[in-house]
Amino acid sequence: MRSITVIGLILLGSAAALTQPMPAAPADPAPPPVQPPGLVTAMDTPNDAGNSISVDWRPSPDEAQGLVEGYVVYRSESAEAPESLWTRVGYVPYGLNQSRDQSVPENGMDFFYRVRVVSRLGASAVSQASNPARSSEQWYNSMRTNALIASLLFVAIVVYFITMAQKGQHLFVRRIAGLSAVEEAVGRATEMGRPILFVPGLSSISDVATIAALNILGQVAKKTAEYDTPLLVPNRDPVVYTVAQEVVKEAYSEIGRPDAYNHDSVFYLTDSQMGFASGVDGIMTRERPATNFFMGMFWAESLILAETGAATGAIQIAGTDAIHQLPFFITACDYTLIGEELYAASAYLARDPKLLGTLKGQDWSKALIVLLLVAGLALSLINPGVRGFILNILTVG
Repeated sequence: MRSITVIGLILLGSAAALTQPMPAAPADPAPPPVQPPGLVTAMDTPNDAGNSISVDWRPSPDEAQGLVEGYVVYRSESAEAPESLWTRVGYVPYGLNQSRDQSVPENGMDFFYRVRVVSRLGASAVSQASNPARSSEQWYNSMRTNALIASLLFVAIVVYFITMAQKGQHLFVRRIAGLSAVEEAVGRATEMGRPILFVPGLSSISDVATIAALNILGQVAKKTAEYDTPLLVPNRDPVVYTVAQEVVKEAYSEIGRPDAYNHDSVFYLTDSQMGFASGVDGIMTRERPATNFFMGMFWAESLILAETGAATGAIQIAGTDAIHQLPFFITACDYTLIGEELYAASAYLARDPKLLGTLKGQDWSKALIVLLLVAGLALSLINPGVRGFILNILTVG
């Protein structure tokens, strides 16, 4: 009987314990507060086209303790605007204390900025509003003064050499074998009674190599007009075809033989790359030209054209700025103009004072740039502290 009573008391105690409320779990402690950033300053971004304001601030003192994750930048039209009217315009991680708002809605209108610091533990604090700032566009970018000075110096050098050339002063231009052989090649075709084939590349008129090729075509056409040698100019691009017609026609007129111009000497083949190559190969096989000129931009068809021309026994002069095609032309052609030699060809052949002066001006400008680079390197090795100054001179903002 006593054992039953004891058991009953134990059960009653257990039931009472189960009915008592469980103690509440301790709440997560609030993250420690973080100190807001210091003075926020806003100003128009200099040397820009407007719609941009630069903002900087003093970092939160807690950043030195490693508690800061980053800063959020807000913009508003009023310093007293409620929280909902502040627009987020940027975020930067800790370690940076400046940002650039490049989405300013309107130039000439005042805007205010404030910065919210965010701690690694989730706390945040907002700075006071900045001073009013308005964006505006600048007419002159002072960061590009070095580019302006370099441009004026380049123009002065070119004008000087053009003036010297117009006064009759001899301007030395190194001998380019491929261009020196043009007259010989035209004379050979005349002696053999065979035509001259000129291919002005396969690119469009917007390609600088095509423009250089058309300039060379004008000089070659003058030679063929003098010697009364047939000229064949196949084209792939319709616009280049039209320009080539006018170039050849004008060349014949300048020599005083407009009646010798054959309208069918400049013609359009096709805009298909390999179709054009096949058509030119057929012309070389049938007409057996004594001289082939390949000037301008070429692609995979370069070796096809050059090999076919070499098989016919023609003198071949090529020129291109396509570095991947130069090995094929060098291998299969008698003379090859490499890179800038193609651009200098018109000045070399025409001996026009303006072209020669421009060419010499470019060469001297390049020499001056190389000299400045070598001098800057030497100075930076002697005094490493001058490197920043040299970099500022060479950097265009």
